[in-house]
Amino acid sequence: MTPPEPAIAPEILEGAKAALFAERPRRSPTKCVVCDSETSPNSNEGLCWVCRRLKISAWRDSDTQMPAQE
Repeated sequence: MTPPEPAIAPEILEGAKAALFAERPRRSPTKCVVCDSETSPNSNEGLCWVCRRLKISAWRDSDTQMPAQE
């Protein structure tokens, strides 16, 4: 019995593997505008994860300390 012919030509398969494992260009890490460390990947504010958490925490604190308007 002979082995079945491959469904995909070997040249196409090798090209697909090479494209899959080719090194993709990476974004150069940007620096945090506050502390100059690397920004988090999903940050659109230019902040690292620590400064972003501090900003959110300070924002929440300022909301809870607002005096009631009468």
